[in-house]
Amino acid sequence: MMISTKRHVQQLASLFLSKKIFDIVLCPGSRNGPLIHTLAGCGQFDCRVIVDERSAGYFALGVAQAKQKPVVIVCSSGTAAVNFAPAVAEAFYQNIPLIVVTADRPAYWIDQLENQCINQTALYRNFIQQSCSLPLEESDSQLWSGARLINEILNTAVSDAPGPVHINIPLEEPLHRTEDVQLPDVKVIEDAETRSKLDEKALAGVVETIGRADKILVLVGQSPGNADLNNALSLFEEKTGVVVSAEHLANLQMASGCCCVCPELVLGSISSGDAAVFQPDLLITFGRHFVSKRIRQFLRAYKPNEHIHVDAGGGHMDTYQALTRVCAMSPERFFEQLAGMPIPRVSGDYAGTWKNREHQALQIYKHYLNRAPFSDFTACARVLKAVPENSVIHLGNSSTVRYALLYPGIKGVTWLGNRGTSGIDGSVSTAVGYASCRSQINTLILGDLSFFYDSNGLWNKYLGGNLRIILLNNGGGNIFSFVEDLAGRTGAHNQAIFQDCFFAGHNAKAKGLASAFGLDYLQADSGSKLDKALEKLYNPDRSDPTLLEVFTDARTNTTVFKGLFSEIKKRITI
Repeated sequence: MMISTKRHVQQLASLFLSKKIFDIVLCPGSRNGPLIHTLAGCGQFDCRVIVDERSAGYFALGVAQAKQKPVVIVCSSGTAAVNFAPAVAEAFYQNIPLIVVTADRPAYWIDQLENQCINQTALYRNFIQQSCSLPLEESDSQLWSGARLINEILNTAVSDAPGPVHINIPLEEPLHRTEDVQLPDVKVIEDAETRSKLDEKALAGVVETIGRADKILVLVGQSPGNADLNNALSLFEEKTGVVVSAEHLANLQMASGCCCVCPELVLGSISSGDAAVFQPDLLITFGRHFVSKRIRQFLRAYKPNEHIHVDAGGGHMDTYQALTRVCAMSPERFFEQLAGMPIPRVSGDYAGTWKNREHQALQIYKHYLNRAPFSDFTACARVLKAVPENSVIHLGNSSTVRYALLYPGIKGVTWLGNRGTSGIDGSVSTAVGYASCRSQINTLILGDLSFFYDSNGLWNKYLGGNLRIILLNNGGGNIFSFVEDLAGRTGAHNQAIFQDCFFAGHNAKAKGLASAFGLDYLQADSGSKLDKALEKLYNPDRSDPTLLEVFTDARTNTTVFKGLFSEIKKRITI
């Protein structure tokens, strides 16, 4: 095999193989030439090539989510490395193991007016699990040091608190010399696998805390989900009678059925007169972010007496300003331990209170949906009704994810979205990366600003026939219309600023982009046209990636969305 003569690069590739890391996303460049020659040339990696580094980072994020394994991203020096930053930040806040490898100039050229050269040391320091710069020299001691650093970095990426790591490699010219040799044998340092559990004293404390609470709320944040967790949490819920509440992005598939799958509707129905009824005595949380702002506001205003947060990395997440205990372990292990303990069933009917309110709110939602005018709200519901079971849904940020989470769950669907940092900048690229690794239908639903911002996510050769993109085009950033103290400002001057600087109105359409990147194109601007387009979109015979652009009116969208919660407040019965 023809690989680079650079010894540190050879060691890096060898350790990737030893640790069963095979997925590589390469960005073209010259300074990273030794990495490209070795990783693509040895024939033992699955290499994909993406030109745009920002898009490549998010594409790799999607691959890592799909495979539940680390993915390596490789780039040249300078701003190429900076452009990875948004995806690295998203990976950090979602605990996704991206292995970021950046080529660099030798240290003596940093800040010396050398071309394509910036200070890349600890470039992602505020949102990285660990980073290192490998030695430039190739003496035995420097090669030993480099191998040790690489081992440590790769072990960190897949630890109990997984996440992105950064390996910076200074490379001296010549960069493109190769040799026909095998990768070297490099010592592998393994992290011994451990399973954290509560010791006897801590377990007794948790059981006592649960035993004295009558109103227990289990909140589940964004998570990839897994069968062990579903089973353990189902057993705990059945045994104790607690309320389990989770948005779709938690990917819970509980045997007993999750008590509350639309918490936003429930929270939107609560008034000051009945808030105390829903206030928990004990809050148990795990997973990452919740989309709902109402949940955060409610639990900060009506705090639980005690709050247990379960996190394998031991994160002290005091989101609701009520944290009293942190359990540094996986949530499935936490609930498995509790299943074997003599925990009494809660007195009262707190779960029934939540179930009844959710049932009422869902009935109002369905009635309102049936008579609401065509809008993002009704379009999103029509789309979700048409999505096949056992497929994958990717949600864009801002208003799109909020519309989708109002809709009841769909059987067997995996829900994904970049909620770690909640940016609009990588939804297309992430979905394309994920879909490239899976055979089932992948549907991306997003707004116009998010789509056009990341349209380079379509500029690659990995668009599969299983990709469906639904673009809700309302001509701007409609979510800002939901912010009362912003959109509600009167006067021509304020309205002009809102339209230009917040809403960012535009007349762009996606048909030309679809043609440029080789996607089939459909469009709709009414409910009946959308239904017909969805029939075509999800026709089993469709074999090409397809974009469906749905045109809606921004003012109607705002009125309809605000009207839903006004209707719920008006019609709910306590």
